[in-house]
Amino acid sequence: MSVNISVPEDLYDKATAIAAAQKVSVDEVLATAFSEQLALWERLNARAQQGSREKFLAVLDRVPDVEPEEFDRF
Repeated sequence: MSVNISVPEDLYDKATAIAAAQKVSVDEVLATAFSEQLALWERLNARAQQGSREKFLAVLDRVPDVEPEEFDRF
């Protein structure tokens, strides 16, 4: 399958440099980057499915209700 996408020029330039250094096509560089990003999203989604609001709230309940130290304030 072939898909046309618009890529910002600075990213395309980086992909071109990587492709030249690795002696592969720019298409291969972009396809690999896209594939890795999709895999990352899948892993993140799988991790998110393991959590629950109840567990999150239980952890928050253990956090002390105190003002932050001076060095920790904005």
